Amino acid sequence: LLKQKANSSHEPLSTCQTHSKKKQPLKAGNSQGVPAVNGKGNVAKAESTNKTNPQMNGSAKDRSPLAQPKAKTAAMDKNLNSTKRGGKGCEEKKKNGNELKGKGDIKHKRRKAEEQVEQQPKEPEIWFDDVDPKDIEAAIGPEAAKIARRNLGLETGPSKESVEQVLVKEKASEGLTRAVAMDCEMVGVGPKGEDSIVARVSLVNQFGKCIYDKYVKPTEEVTDYRTAVSGIRPENINTGEDFKTVQKEVADILNGRILVGHALRNDLKVLFLDHPKKKIRDTQRYKPFRQRVKTTRPSLKLLCEKLLNVQVQTSEHCSIQDAQAAMRLYTLEKKKWEAAVKNKLNNKNRK
Repeated sequence: LLKQKANSSHEPLSTCQTHSKKKQPLKAGNSQGVPAVNGKGNVAKAESTNKTNPQMNGSAKDRSPLAQPKAKTAAMDKNLNSTKRGGKGCEEKKKNGNELKGKGDIKHKRRKAEEQVEQQPKEPEIWFDDVDPKDIEAAIGPEAAKIARRNLGLETGPSKESVEQVLVKEKASEGLTRAVAMDCEMVGVGPKGEDSIVARVSLVNQFGKCIYDKYVKPTEEVTDYRTAVSGIRPENINTGEDFKTVQKEVADILNGRILVGHALRNDLKVLFLDHPKKKIRDTQRYKPFRQRVKTTRPSLKLLCEKLLNVQVQTSEHCSIQDAQAAMRLYTLEKKKWEAAVKNKLNNKNRK
């Protein structure tokens, strides 16, 4: 009976044992059985599953985690090999990508440059009336603003303030100086307006400060006001000063002083005045200026642009500004110019 009880007690335990081991994964080579109770009530050590159940042993080997590292290692090796093989491919792709990107950038820049050339406005396209050129510049661009200023008769170069800063010395004397600069604006008379008479006379001192500026009543019928160049309009000269009065006042100012100007022969001619040659400083005839700009009869505009880096006479001429420009050119070379005149006079006296 005891043997039967013991056998009967062993059977459910073994089944229970195998059932529990199905649920719980075994550790390779170290898994031990659940202790069993024998018929006498003593706890008996269960044999290792390797001995008890050979089938289970085999399945445990199949499921052994020791097999997994090999699989993982193989997968890693495969990945490493693929990356090694793919490294060159990646580098080639990167290189090709950079080349394509470089070509694409060149094409993009070229296309952008062509678009900018195409987008630059032409003069007929700028038709805005009563629009501030600054607003046009902000909306369309500097080229459009330049065309708009030209159409409105405004200067296209530096602003008047910047030009004045170059030509006029601030906080300087506004009185007469040893040297004065003069410029005249003229209008046309005669059948075709080819002959000239004086319409405005302006004088500035050595610092560019205006000391005289008057419009002159015409002595003959005006046939061409030359407004685009002279800036003279009928209302300016119809209410101007009498010619004789202007002539006398200018002669008094010039008396005993150095006269500076550009192409002064024309200005003196329309005023019917003369001035001592040794006291004339004509920027058109000064040899060093002609050598620098490489022309025998340089314009005042060219001299200012090349030597002073300012633009004058961009639209209607202003006799005050022209006189200031001539004076600034003179003061730029004053020491050398006066030394050259002095040497020339000394050489004449020796002969």
